[in-house]
Amino acid sequence: MNENPISKEYLDFIKEKQKKKRLILIWQVSLLIIFLFSWELLARLGIINTFLVSSPSAIYKLLIEYIKNGSLFRHIGISLWETILGFSIGTILGIIIAIILWWSDTIARILDPFFVVLNALPKTALAPILIVWAGAGVKGIVVIAISISLISTILAAYNYFINVDKEKIKMLQSFGASKFQILTKLILPANVKNIINIVKINIGLSWVGVIVGEFLVSRSGIGYLIVYGGQVFRLDLVMMGVFVLAICALLMYQAINLIEKLIKR
Repeated sequence: MNENPISKEYLDFIKEKQKKKRLILIWQVSLLIIFLFSWELLARLGIINTFLVSSPSAIYKLLIEYIKNGSLFRHIGISLWETILGFSIGTILGIIIAIILWWSDTIARILDPFFVVLNALPKTALAPILIVWAGAGVKGIVVIAISISLISTILAAYNYFINVDKEKIKMLQSFGASKFQILTKLILPANVKNIINIVKINIGLSWVGVIVGEFLVSRSGIGYLIVYGGQVFRLDLVMMGVFVLAICALLMYQAINLIEKLIKR
């Protein structure tokens, strides 16, 4: 039995799409290289104050030093563990609460003004209070990370759930589907992409919570490196901490992208 051959137009479309991806990647890498080169050049020429902004070469030397003595991996491991805990608990708990709100319109109406107020509160400003309530150390830092991502997750997920096509819900109800079946067969599958987007946003929010918590109480972690570098006026240490933080956040984001591609397949 002969299979229909792939059309030439489709192959051209795929090649053009791949070419565009490569071009975007080249531009991204080129802009990063130009930025680092310009920064280093301006620092060496004395145009910018290296005491205030450091330089790529100084940051690289310090990074190698921290890698060799092994302390960098300890700091990364602690911050990564705190972020994963806060990110996972905040996302899962937020989605569960959003499901409860979708399930019961009465509960949703009762709690709606409270969630709006909680969402408006500056969670980072309340971090010292949360530390006092939860305790110093990993527990307090994780609570801050959860508090930053939880309310936004609830509101976003609930909004996605209630905006699923009403006609599809009515169709399932006409066939005698229970509320649980509607949830598992329609609401959640229809919002897989939206939930993944929430997860991507929560990565950044969780890192913010962890870094703020480490600023306040931690004696280890990436946030501690940054705040310690600022206290002793070592801007190379501050910039190294920011660089490591950016790499960790990017890797977590790319991991979610990979999971998204696997789900789509």
